[in-house]
Amino acid sequence: MDNLQKKYGFWTATAMVVGIVIGSGVFFKADDVLKAAGGDLPTALLAWLIGGAIMVVTAYVFSKIATRIEKVNGLVDYFEEAYGEKAGYMVGWFMTFIYYPTLVAVLAWVSANYTVGLVGMKDMLWPLSFVYLTVFFLLNYYSPVLAGKWQVSSTIIKLIPLGLVAVVGGLAGLSSGQTMQNFMQTASEISGSGGGLAVATLSTAFAYEGWIIATVINAELKDAKKTLPRALVVGTIAVMTIYMLYYLGISGVLTNDQVLAEGDAAPVRVIEMIFGNVGGTLLTVFVIISCLGTLNGLIMGSARGMFSIASRDLGPKASLFKQVNPVTNSTSWSAIIGYFLSCFWLVVWYGNFHGWWGQFMDVSELPIAFLYVIYISIYIWVMKTFTDLGPISRYLCPLLAGCGSVYIIWGAIQKDMFIHFLILFLLIQGAGAMLMNSSKK
Repeated sequence: MDNLQKKYGFWTATAMVVGIVIGSGVFFKADDVLKAAGGDLPTALLAWLIGGAIMVVTAYVFSKIATRIEKVNGLVDYFEEAYGEKAGYMVGWFMTFIYYPTLVAVLAWVSANYTVGLVGMKDMLWPLSFVYLTVFFLLNYYSPVLAGKWQVSSTIIKLIPLGLVAVVGGLAGLSSGQTMQNFMQTASEISGSGGGLAVATLSTAFAYEGWIIATVINAELKDAKKTLPRALVVGTIAVMTIYMLYYLGISGVLTNDQVLAEGDAAPVRVIEMIFGNVGGTLLTVFVIISCLGTLNGLIMGSARGMFSIASRDLGPKASLFKQVNPVTNSTSWSAIIGYFLSCFWLVVWYGNFHGWWGQFMDVSELPIAFLYVIYISIYIWVMKTFTDLGPISRYLCPLLAGCGSVYIIWGAIQKDMFIHFLILFLLIQGAGAMLMNSSKK
C-alpha cells in the first residue's frame, strides 16, 4: 500500500463516484418507481429524493471509515475491522454468492433487453443475456486490462443519454405543460395500488448502488482525509440531481400512463418523439453501452469474490481460489466460480418471467436491502469507536444513515417473496459458515 502514489485529486475522485453509480438502474427503474408510487409523479420524485439522500449520508459515513482504514477490499475489510475475521468472511461470502452474481444476472438481462428492442428480435432476449454474461466474464478472465479500459470508456458515454433526456424532455415539458399535468394527474392504470413510498424508494436503491466501490482509491488520493469525504458527498449529490432532472425530462414528454406502458423503453420513446427514429436508435445504443459498462464493473467484482475470501486462507479450496494467472494477471478460478454463480441467478431471474416461482423474486432489489442490514452494523461500530469525530460525524450522520437503511429494509419486507429470499439467504450464509475453516483442516 505504501507504493501507491498520491496521484488523484478531488475531481478525479468525484468523477469516479459519478461514473460508478450511474449505470443501468436509472434507465430501467423509472417505470418501476412510478408503479410502486401508485402512478403518482410527486411520490415517485420524493422516492428518488429520499433514496438519493440516504445514499449521500451513507457515503459520508463510509468516507470517515475509508480515511482511517487504508485497505482495498472496502466493506469486507471494514466489517472485519469492526467485528473480527469471521464477520468479515461472512460479508465476503454474501458479496460473492449473492450480491455480485444477482446483479450481474440482472444487468446481463437489461443489456440484452435494450439490444433486442433495438434490433427487433424478442426471441433472442434470454440467449443474448447468457451471451453477454459469458463474453464479459471471458474478457475479465483473459484480459483484465482491456476490461478496465472498457470500464473507463463506457463511463463517459453513460452521461450522454441522461443529459439528452433531462435537457430536451425538461424543456419540452415546460413549454407544453406536460410536466405540470403529470404532477396533477395520477396514472389511471394503478392509482392507489403501487406498494407505497418505501417500496418506491427501494426501487431507487438499485440505481443509486455502487458508490462504495470508490472508497478503494483512498490510499491514492492527495490529502485523502479531506478529499474523499468531499468527493463522495459532491459526487452522490451530483448523481441524485442528474437522476431527478432525467426523471423530470421523461415526464416532460410522456404522460404517467405512457411511462408505465413504455416500461424500460421510456427514455428511448422520449427522444424518438422529439428527434425521430434515428435519435431514438442512437440513444438506445448509448444506453446499451452504459448497461454493458455496468455489467463489466459488476463482473470485475464477481470475478474477484472467492479470491478475496481465499486470500485470507478461509473458505473451501483457498489455495486454489487465491491463485492468480501469471500470464493474464487474472483471478482465474475465482472468476470461474463467479461465472457459474451468475448463471445460477440468471436462471432464477428467468424463472420470474416464466411463472416458475408463483410470484416475482426481485433479485435486483432484495440483495441490496440485505446489504443495508450490514451497513447498520457498521454505523453502530462508528458511533461506539470513532471517539475523535465530532458529534455530527460520530452520531448524527450514522443515525440518519441507519434510519435510511431501516426504511429501505422496510420496503424490501413488503416485496413479494421476501420470506423465500430470506430463507435462501440463510441457507447460503449457513453453508458459508460451515465451510469457513475447511481450508485449514
